[in-house]
Amino acid sequence: MVNHKLFFSVGLGLALSVMAGSSQADWAESKEVFIVRPAPVDRQIQAQNPPAFAWAQYPGTTAPPSYVVEVQKSGVVFATYTTKRTFYLPTTAFGAGQYSWRVRPSTNTDWSTPRTFSIDSTSQTFEVPDNELIRSKVLAHPRPRQQRADFLPLSAWTPAMRTARGAALTRLTAQVNSLMPGGTRALAAPSDSLWPVTTSTPSAARTAYVTQVSQAIGSATNQMLGAALLYQLTGENKYLQEALTRGDQLAVLDPAGMTSYVNHDMATRSIMLTLAKSADLLSVELNKDPQRKALWMAAITARVTPMYADLIKNNYRLDQTPFDAHGVIALGYLAVISTLTMGDIPAATTWFDFSFRSYVNAVYAWSGPEGGYANGTSYAMFNTEYALQLWQPMAEATGVNIFTKPWSNGFARYLMHFLPPGAPGQVFGDQHEGDIYNFVLKGFASRFKTPQAAWYVKNIVGEEADLTLFQAPYPLPVETVTEAPVPPPNAALYPTIGWVAMHSNLADRARTSVYFKSSPYGSYNHGHGDQNSLVIDSGGRRLLIESGYEDFYYSPLVMSWYRQTKSHNAITFNNGVGQLINDNVNNLSRNGKITAFSTTPTLDYAAGDATPAYGGALTSAVRKVWYLRGQDAVVVVDKLSAPTALSFEWNLHAGGPIAKESATAVKITKVDRTLCITSLGGEANSYQPRSGPPPAPGKIEDHGAFVKTGVAQTGEFIVLLDVGCKRPKTTLTTTATGKQLVVGGQTIMITN
Repeated sequence: MVNHKLFFSVGLGLALSVMAGSSQADWAESKEVFIVRPAPVDRQIQAQNPPAFAWAQYPGTTAPPSYVVEVQKSGVVFATYTTKRTFYLPTTAFGAGQYSWRVRPSTNTDWSTPRTFSIDSTSQTFEVPDNELIRSKVLAHPRPRQQRADFLPLSAWTPAMRTARGAALTRLTAQVNSLMPGGTRALAAPSDSLWPVTTSTPSAARTAYVTQVSQAIGSATNQMLGAALLYQLTGENKYLQEALTRGDQLAVLDPAGMTSYVNHDMATRSIMLTLAKSADLLSVELNKDPQRKALWMAAITARVTPMYADLIKNNYRLDQTPFDAHGVIALGYLAVISTLTMGDIPAATTWFDFSFRSYVNAVYAWSGPEGGYANGTSYAMFNTEYALQLWQPMAEATGVNIFTKPWSNGFARYLMHFLPPGAPGQVFGDQHEGDIYNFVLKGFASRFKTPQAAWYVKNIVGEEADLTLFQAPYPLPVETVTEAPVPPPNAALYPTIGWVAMHSNLADRARTSVYFKSSPYGSYNHGHGDQNSLVIDSGGRRLLIESGYEDFYYSPLVMSWYRQTKSHNAITFNNGVGQLINDNVNNLSRNGKITAFSTTPTLDYAAGDATPAYGGALTSAVRKVWYLRGQDAVVVVDKLSAPTALSFEWNLHAGGPIAKESATAVKITKVDRTLCITSLGGEANSYQPRSGPPPAPGKIEDHGAFVKTGVAQTGEFIVLLDVGCKRPKTTLTTTATGKQLVVGGQTIMITN
C-alpha cells in the first residue's frame, strides 16, 4: 500500500484560543471543526454499553490536571469519574434507562451543558476492565501471549483441522521455503545502503521510492513472522534459524534512516510489530540468547520512542484531534507492541497505559458508533488488514476483543453494503480506482459470529491470507455460526458518515447497486469534493463511475481533477466550478449531510444537503434520490440556488462510451450493461460532452454534463437513470405542492 501520509497535524494550541479564566455555556463543544465532538451525542440511544465519554479541552492556556465526569439517572447522580484525559471509558455496563452527563475541570465548577443518552435492549455490552487488571492478565498469560491455550502443533492436528487449514499450511510452507537462502526466490537482506534518506516532499518519484521500501520491508517482515509461525507449528529448526536471521537483519536497520517513523511510518510500524510478535512466539529460544533478545528489544524501543513522543505531544493530541488516519493506526500498533513486550522493555508499561484504552475507544474516529469509514472503502479495506494484525494478538493477551465491539460489527456490515461480493470496484475517496483485496475482506469478516458475516465469507471469491489465518483461533468465529447465512438489508444508511447504499438484491451478484454520499466529513484527509454524488453498478459493471486516479498524494492531477467535484457525478456550475477542497482544516466544514432516508421492498429514498461544501457559492444544494427497485431505475432531483446567476451543470462519468441520443438523453454502454439517462425537468438544458485528463493505463473514461441553457439564481434537474435501457413510459405533471413523476406505473411525489 502506498504511503499517503496525512499532511495536516494540528497543535492543540489552536483549540485554546479562548483566554484562561473565561467561561463558555458549553465549553465541551469546540467551535473548531477538527476538535473531538462531545460524546455521547445528545438524545441518542447508545450502540455500546457502557458508552465512551469525550469532550473538548477546557479553554485556557494550561490544560487542567484532570476532569470530573458526572452521570445522572432520573435526576440522581449515578456515577462520578475522574480522569486526566479528555475521554473516559467506564469499566462496567449501565442498566437500561435514560441518563444525562456533564463534565468539569477538577480546578473549578464550570460544568459543561448536560447531554442525555439512553441505554436499551439494542445497546450491546462491551466492557473493558481498568488498565491495572488488564496488565495483570497480560503478565500472567503464558508465553506466547498471542497464542491461545488450545493451540495445537501440526503433529496434534485433528482431521478437521487438516481439512480446514491444510492447504493454507502447504502454501505458507512453500512461500517461506522459496524465500530462504537457497530457495527459488531467496530474499535479500534489507539494508540501509539501499535506501538513503530523501526529501519528504511528495512527488511521483518519492511515491515510487517509498513503495519500493514498503515492498522490501513487507517481504522481510512477512518472511520473519511466517518462519516463526512455522516453527511453532512444526518444530523444525530451519524455520527457527530463518526467523532469527530475519529478526537480526531488521533489528540493525537504522531507526533514523529511511525506515524511521518520520520518513516511513508504515515501514517502522511493520518492523517493530514483527519483532514484538516474533519475540513473543520465540520467547523460549530468545531467553536462551540474552544478547539477541537485547538487540531486538533495543530495536523496538528505538522505533517506538519517537512514535510515542509524537502521540503524547500537545497533551495526548489524538484525544483532541482524532481525525489523523496514521495517528490512530500508530496508536493501535503501540497498544499491541506494549502488550507483547511488557516485562521485557521497562517503558512498555507506560506505553500500554497511554495507548491501550485510548485505542480501543478510538477505532471509530472515521465514523460514529454505528460503524462505517468516511475516508472511503479503499482505506476501510486497508484498515481491515491492520485489524487482523492488531486485534487478534490483543484479544488473546488482554481479553479485550475489538471484533466484539458494536462499532466493529457495524463496520463489517458497511463493508458488505459498499464492497459486496462481486462488486466491480471501490467507492468514494482516495484510491477509489484501486483493486478490491478479497483476502483481507474475507479474513476480517470471518472473525464475526453472525449470519451476515457467514453470508459474506461464503460469497467472497478467494481465500484469506495464510499469514493472518495462522494467527487466528481455530475454528474461526464465522465457522461456529449455526444460523443460515443471510445478507444484511438491501438498503442502509450510515448516518455519521453520510453514506447510503441501495441494492436491487444484495444476495444476487448480478445486482444493481446505487451509492449516494453526502458526508459530514466533507473532503477532509482522503475525502473528495463529492458531496451529493452517485455511483451506480449493475451486473458487475460500473456504469456511473468516479473518474481519475491518484498518481501521488496531493499531486497536481489529484488537486486539479481527481478530488474535484467535476470528476464525480455531482453538481457544478460555470464550467466545472464545484465544492471547495484546497484547505484541509476547513474541509471538515465544507461538507454534506443526509437529511432523509427510507426503504421499502419496492422503493428506497435518500436526500442530501451539500450546501456547505460549496463554501457560500450556493445557498442551497439539495439532491433527492429514489431507487425504484422493481423497475431497476433511479430518479435524481436536484434543487439549487445561488446569490448570483449561474449556469448549473449535472455531471456524469462513465467507464465506457456515452452516446448522445437527443439533447436531453444519453446512453452509457459498459461491455454487456447499459444505462440510459434522461433529463426530464421543464427547465431548458442540454447534454454537452466534456473532457478530462487521460485515465489510468488500461482504463476507459467518458465524461459529460446536462447544462442549463441560461444562467439563473435557481435551478432544478429531474433526471431518470434507467438501468438496462428498458425505457419505461414517464409522465411529469405539476401539482399544488410540487410535481408528480410517474415512471412505468410507479409514482414519485416531488415536493417544492
